[in-house]
Amino acid sequence: MKIRDAAKEDVAEMSAFLQQLAALGKRTSRSDPAFVLSNYINDPNKLQCAVAEDDDGTILGFQSLKFATEANIHGVEPGWGIIGTHIRPDAARRGVGRALFVATCEAAQRSGLTKIDASIAATNPEGLAYYEAMGFRSYRTSEGTICKCLDLTS
Repeated sequence: MKIRDAAKEDVAEMSAFLQQLAALGKRTSRSDPAFVLSNYINDPNKLQCAVAEDDDGTILGFQSLKFATEANIHGVEPGWGIIGTHIRPDAARRGVGRALFVATCEAAQRSGLTKIDASIAATNPEGLAYYEAMGFRSYRTSEGTICKCLDLTS
């Protein structure tokens, strides 16, 4: 598995498996290519968006890390990081999320972040378990979402 920065050329493939996740009920946000481009690849608050690909170049998943600004849509404390993890359904349980998280932690440290928020749907037990395993702890809930925090200072 290779971890690298996401590129514009990855948008169609990223969008396709986000749409698969939506069809499985594991995603409620937009998944179209324009959204992927603006929200992950070209987001002005992006600190990093990394993809994991297999030996054939198939994208297995991606993880984004953004800087939380004032009045962000997630209600995250300004100055924190906001993480999002998306794994292709047929690549689940293969260590993709763990591999991506190594790169994301490095980006967080380079950026000087002290805390990272993960906002997960309460109906997503796999996502909740993943972030718990990565060291995130629940700190608030809002409208069907459980928010977890990773404190990088401890």
